[in-house]
Amino acid sequence: MTATLLDGKALAATIEASLRDEVDAVTTASGRPPRLVVVLVGDVAASASYVTAKARAAARVGIDAEVVRAPGSADTAALVGLVRGIARGDQGAVDGILVQLPLPRQVDTTAVLDAVPADLDVDGFHPENAGLLSQGRPRFIPCTAAGVQRLLVDAGIPTAGRRAVIVGRSDIVGKPLALLLASRGRGGDATVTLCHSHTQDLAEHCRSADILVAAVGQPGLITADMVRPGATVIDVGINRVEGSEGSRLVGDVDFAAVSAVAGAITPVPGGVGPLTVAMLLANTLLAAELRIGRR
Repeated sequence: MTATLLDGKALAATIEASLRDEVDAVTTASGRPPRLVVVLVGDVAASASYVTAKARAAARVGIDAEVVRAPGSADTAALVGLVRGIARGDQGAVDGILVQLPLPRQVDTTAVLDAVPADLDVDGFHPENAGLLSQGRPRFIPCTAAGVQRLLVDAGIPTAGRRAVIVGRSDIVGKPLALLLASRGRGGDATVTLCHSHTQDLAEHCRSADILVAAVGQPGLITADMVRPGATVIDVGINRVEGSEGSRLVGDVDFAAVSAVAGAITPVPGGVGPLTVAMLLANTLLAAELRIGRR
């Protein structure tokens, strides 16, 4: 068996194309384009690369994106103050704020993220937005989780009545995705198992899955013997590893081996990553629409 490749890059391009007209409509109605401000702390090359990709994608759909930089030495109080100032409009009108993670070790990440007002929280991390999602009435859904669900729906992979196993319980991916897949309606109604570092017999849980999602940041964790033949495998991991030919990006799944077993699989890169960015754009548009009363 050779797995069908789930092309997140192509789907992201389709989503961007669908957003352009909606962004134009909001721009006309409000007199300015939706505006996203990204806070980038320090000089981590990977974070800077991700931020650049987000800004370029925003420009493609007509969203105004600005990157606000802070030194890597900044402490929690300084970053909380910076975020609150952006929210007040100290640097111009804003519809969405994103704090690029990870933050330096000396920073209380939760305190900084909580400083982003719920109505500007296009990452979906604010407790209010997390609570709305848990109640089945989401506003801003964490972007990677939303992207995974969108990918499954677009690919025609059924979720209702299927068993979904998610390896990783982060607030960014695992928990919100579990809520989405278990929710009522399209892309939901699955029976969800959420696995983590204390799960016993992880391989056994994984082999039971119709849909297996790996989101732990551990290269090659999911091997072929952990996958039921024909299952859909979604690899959220993005890990940089060094080899004889230099560094490369790999996921949490042993892609070559698992591709011979799975029915469908996402690549790394080019799978879930582009959809995370596309969902960020969709959330920013939604924030602008809520601001002007179009939603």
